Amino acid sequence: MSTDVLQLTAQPLTSEAFAAFGEVIDSRTSEHFMINSGRTRRHHDLAKVEVAGDSPRVLISIFVSQPVTVPLELTFLERHPLGSQAFVPMHEEQFLIVVAPPGDVIDPAEVRAFITDGRQGVNYRIGTWHAIQSVLDREGEFLVVDRGGAGHNCDEYPIAIRVTLE
Repeated sequence: MSTDVLQLTAQPLTSEAFAAFGEVIDSRTSEHFMINSGRTRRHHDLAKVEVAGDSPRVLISIFVSQPVTVPLELTFLERHPLGSQAFVPMHEEQFLIVVAPPGDVIDPAEVRAFITDGRQGVNYRIGTWHAIQSVLDREGEFLVVDRGGAGHNCDEYPIAIRVTLE
């Protein structure tokens, strides 16, 4: 691992800026149609759930995360080579996102940091490098959709990163 620390300033999360890493999950900016006798707006197919490997299945979990301090000091990023991973805040929790494109190595020039507005979720594509859950301000509760099944589905890559806010 290099002794250099990659300095990042988290930018506001937008679908366009995050497109290389997955999808932003946000009902305020998505198309919808009416169901349940016109009483419910269905924001349909907001993220591509990806599963690969032996006997894959989709998991729905709830993660309860403790807040991080800023600047956020990271020593590694992780990836899931056999499935996507989606995080949707359940109570408007803001969180930091640090990502890098899929590949066997991480190019520091391609690492990005984002901050959600509290109502946005994200779906990391298969193999996208990302930081551990980094909720701000208070304990956070997240609906998580990811892969279960046989096979190794979590790799870590050592890299020193410091993330600040604007």
